Amino acid sequence: MKPGLVAALFLACLLVACESAGDYGPVLGGIITAPTGTTSGPLTAADIDAGLREALVVGTGNVASRLGRENGYFGDARIRIPLPDTYRKLQTNLARIGASGPLDDVELRLNRASEAAVPEARVLILGAVRSMTIEDALGILRGGDTAATDFLRARTQTQLEAAFAPHVRTALAESGAFTALENFAGSAGLGGATSGLQADLTPHAVRLGLDGIFLYVAEEEKNIRENPLARTTDLLRKVFGAGV
Repeated sequence: MKPGLVAALFLACLLVACESAGDYGPVLGGIITAPTGTTSGPLTAADIDAGLREALVVGTGNVASRLGRENGYFGDARIRIPLPDTYRKLQTNLARIGASGPLDDVELRLNRASEAAVPEARVLILGAVRSMTIEDALGILRGGDTAATDFLRARTQTQLEAAFAPHVRTALAESGAFTALENFAGSAGLGGATSGLQADLTPHAVRLGLDGIFLYVAEEEKNIRENPLARTTDLLRKVFGAGV
């Protein structure tokens, strides 16, 4: 949205002393109209609110389909999850003598666990999208190309980490990552060394897993804002075609 239009929008709201979500529609209806070539009719605050939500829903769905499958993480160099630093160095040193196989396997399983947890992350993120208010949506208009994603992450990061962690931990256990670590430690004479890594793996996977998800949600949002072909519904075409 152009800066002048944003200023007009908020000035209008101040002038009429909007006190509830329902007050925004008439104000915006007199300021913003859909441009030629988009869905006709005035663009209301409710449209903007719904459009931003739909952009996040569509973007999150696309990302979940991309990452929540085999090699969604492991096959993507941008978001592939490595072992924690200490163990990555050990992995690198062992690779020089062709002995990194067990740790390579743990890394693969770590990524597989994150891939398996993506559907649950999608559910949690969509819950956060539903909790957005109209005031939140109007505030996002003042931001940049990834303002909605940035807002969503800032608002939900702690809750997502707490809710996502049990699913990642379960996925790690079911993937055999912990067993593989124990087998590696036993064969390498490192008994007792795996407990620290096991404790590190879950928060490490959660943090980097969410980084990967939000990286691509932000790119989806930017694409919807900039690329008309990415606006796959009438509402997205109306809202983002109007310059939001």
